[in-house]
Amino acid sequence: MSLDATIQSSIAAVPECLAAGYVDISSGMLLAMRTVDSHPREVLDLLAAATADLYDGANVRMIEQLFRRSRGLPESDGARYFQEIIVNSENLIHIFMRGKRYPNYIVVFVCRRTANLGMALTKARLSMPQIEAAV
Repeated sequence: MSLDATIQSSIAAVPECLAAGYVDISSGMLLAMRTVDSHPREVLDLLAAATADLYDGANVRMIEQLFRRSRGLPESDGARYFQEIIVNSENLIHIFMRGKRYPNYIVVFVCRRTANLGMALTKARLSMPQIEAAV
């Protein structure tokens, strides 16, 4: 199944999901996006850049470096500590999830605020292997 089709089926599986996207944080590019509504291209481009900042910004890299140092791990270890980030906005829940096979890729799910957060997170986690297999 293609990445677009897999993301579309993930939207159907995650409760009250309105959109999902696949972001390459090393380039800051949105590689795939499906939504039930239309959005200006500028907004989608900013989503990809903001996701890259959220996972790979200078302060995040510094925090990860400090974690490695405090745990006695070598700098070359490359451990990434931020795996999932949940952002609650006024009307929406944004779930950001780092891939396990491809840690430089992030899947973003956007759900209505009325969604059960635990169920949305569980269903999003269950969709990750299929999304990564489609890449």
